[in-house]
Amino acid sequence: MTASIAELIADRMETMPTGERRAAQTLVANYPLIGLKTVADFAARAGVSAPTILRFVSRLGFQNYPDFQAHLQEELAAQLQSPLIRSAAPASSRRQGASPIVEATLENIRETFRHVPDRQIAEIVELLANPRVRITLVGGRFTDPIARYMAAHLAVIRPNVFHLSGQESNWRDRLIDMGKRDVLLIFDIRRYQESLIRFAEKAGRRGVHTILFTDQWLSPIARFARHVVAGRTAVPSAWDSSAALFVVAETLIAGVTRRLETESAKRIREMEDLRDG
Repeated sequence: MTASIAELIADRMETMPTGERRAAQTLVANYPLIGLKTVADFAARAGVSAPTILRFVSRLGFQNYPDFQAHLQEELAAQLQSPLIRSAAPASSRRQGASPIVEATLENIRETFRHVPDRQIAEIVELLANPRVRITLVGGRFTDPIARYMAAHLAVIRPNVFHLSGQESNWRDRLIDMGKRDVLLIFDIRRYQESLIRFAEKAGRRGVHTILFTDQWLSPIARFARHVVAGRTAVPSAWDSSAALFVVAETLIAGVTRRLETESAKRIREMEDLRDG
């Protein structure tokens, strides 16, 4: 699979001049639809000139704007695919047996970390290790197990970690206590969950720092997130794979544990004493 435009942006963001970076941020926050508009509309939305948009597109490796839009249209079609559509693919396009799934999953993990900057991982770890912030995690129908898994680990090594479960109304009630000192981790892959999008939008209005873990096509929650981590999820199956996002979660858990080595060791000892008692 070729790199998505979101992945290309992640690879090149640090080398972009200010105007192109603004174009990139505008595209990520309105992915992919703003890129399907005219150059003039895209430029106006980003607050830059039309030549800046064309230079941005060229920096991503496209010869011209129509090529860029054609790539976005292919991504949009992939983004909207359901498991039913993927399972209906011609038999010749579906490799058989477990080995292709394993190979694709390992490639997904490698490609995910190739496009996620070390600097971004370090910034997220530093944020999650901050004892002054409260951390809330939530996921969608198939990604909430990752949120629950990560919350269970973080709760061992630091206080004020919460996992949202149950109905959406329970999530909304939680918002009353959330504000600028809160960090919200959301896991959402295609087909994106409307309840999570609504929750992220309301959290954003309250100043919550949102970190989105999504696929290479980007959940609409990206427009409300300060950090977006895009993992590869496509495998030769009717179902997407969350394995790469699990590894991202474990990488962050390991990073926070190292960052809070002294504090977490003390906390774990106290937990063990309470269990023994």
